[in-house]
Amino acid sequence: MDNLKEINCKEIFKKAYENRYTWKNDFHGYQGKCVFLINNNIHKGEFVLGKDFKPNIRKIEDEKVVKSIASQLFEVCIHRVKREFESVHAENNFNFLKNSERGIEMSVSGRSEGDKYRVKDACINMVYRKIHGTIVEIFVEEFLDTGVGFLSKKYTSQQFDPETLLPTSQKLEYEDEFMKLETNNNWILNSRTIKLHDQNQEEEIQKFVFEDLSLLK
Repeated sequence: MDNLKEINCKEIFKKAYENRYTWKNDFHGYQGKCVFLINNNIHKGEFVLGKDFKPNIRKIEDEKVVKSIASQLFEVCIHRVKREFESVHAENNFNFLKNSERGIEMSVSGRSEGDKYRVKDACINMVYRKIHGTIVEIFVEEFLDTGVGFLSKKYTSQQFDPETLLPTSQKLEYEDEFMKLETNNNWILNSRTIKLHDQNQEEEIQKFVFEDLSLLK
């Protein structure tokens, strides 16, 4: 075990961070049709996601549905933005916690004190981060190798109170499908299925489908 403590966690994390799939800086956004399916209800519309990453949903009247679709598009695109490792983590140190068949777990000290990550096969498969006053915990079960970086394909997400560490949301199960647009390795989400349990503890399935996709010039 002694040699494990000599592991340079920052280098391991940096490699995994840079191994994520991101869009190039000249990415101008994309557009297409959107479909939202929930409880046997289907809502169909169109969307444009511009370079500013502000989704514009059209032809759907229900504001709740519009907000749901927009939040999925926004959540996806903020993870595609390319930000250099040093600009994000220069003031952080990464400290070895443990090693297992699931990967190397590490805690962060410095600017992002208290955050934790787990890395296996140069992919980040666990994230425990304080975001906007809430702790978000994500476990990734499956990745998609695009050939130019990895995308999380199957994962869970749950929120916790930073003081009590008690759950403030239920655990959501995600399954994403991606497609490659044109020939320049632009990978776009074309469906997302979210499983959760409603107030009666019955399983609810939400499905978002994005089709007829094309890049904005």
